[in-house]
This record gives sequence, C-alpha cells and structure tokens, in this order.
Amino acid sequence: MRFAPDTEDSLAFVVALCNTEPPASRSGEDELATVDQLADLLVRFGYSGRIDHDEAELHDVHRARSLLRHVWTLSRDDAVEAVNKMLRDAKALPRLVRHDALDWHMHATEPDSPLAERIRVEAALALIDVIRMNETDRLRICAADDCTGLLLDLSRNGLKRFCSVRCGNRMNMIAFRERRADRG
Repeated sequence: MRFAPDTEDSLAFVVALCNTEPPASRSGEDELATVDQLADLLVRFGYSGRIDHDEAELHDVHRARSLLRHVWTLSRDDAVEAVNKMLRDAKALPRLVRHDALDWHMHATEPDSPLAERIRVEAALALIDVIRMNETDRLRICAADDCTGLLLDLSRNGLKRFCSVRCGNRMNMIAFRERRADRG
C-alpha cells in the first residue's frame, strides 16, 4: 500500500508522536516530557515553521497527541467528523508548497501557525487520503498483549500486526514457548 510521500510522512510522524506516551513508549515513561525531547522529535521528522520551544507549546502538542491517538482508533465514518473538525478549527486552506529538499506537497496552515495546530492539520490531511482510499484498516494498535503502540501498516498484504520488531519477537517467543509447553 502506498500513499503519497507527504501522507506517509505525516502518518509516520503521528505514530512516532503517539508512541512517546506511556504505556506505548518503549521506556514506559513519557518520552515527550520535555521541550528538548519535542525538539529532537521535530528534527528527526524535519518539521519546519514556527517552533516556540516552550512549555505551553509542549502542553499543546500533548493535547494534539491525545487527540490523534483517539482519531487513529476510530472507524472510517467516525474519523471523518474528527478530521473535518481538526481542519475547520484551524480554518485550514490547503495549498501546494515546496521547501527545503522537499518536492511539491500540501500544507493547510501558515508556517507561523502554532506547532500543535500544524501537527493536527497535517495529520488531518494525511487521514483524508486514508479515508478516501478506504484504508483505515491500515491504522492499528499493536497486537502485542502488553502494548498499546500505534502502527501504520504499509505492507503489500496489509498483515502487519506489531508496532515494532521488539513486540513481534516478544510475542513470537511467547507463542513458541506455549507450543513447546503443550508438546512437553
């Protein structure tokens, strides 16, 4: 399954953002607890535009993270209203832009809009593609018993079940031990 590159990038960012929150985070701690941790995440994903680097912005991003985690789990029809609301609240006006090393892609907020608003709107634009292509089943929660991590399944067959190799290996080891115990 392939979406437009900016759609995939936005969806991957949503996964990374939401998986910083316990219990989905690898450490079990909030991995977005500080302004510096947010800055590192933004650099990793090449976020441009206004970034205030303050606690108020971090708090707003935490709220966006919670909203996006919720929207990720909605059915296709229920997600439509949430996506429309994110766009409506931001008074989003989609347009094509080219900046940095990126080719033409879509933005719907101004570069000086608040970071959390830009995150929500970029996620909403990506979710529009997912909804229109009827691919919301590609947005999942990890199938590992003790994990709530988000996963984006871009595999050809759409059968990805785990948010990370770590979760997949752990669950495969548990299944292996259970099969061995049943035989023994």
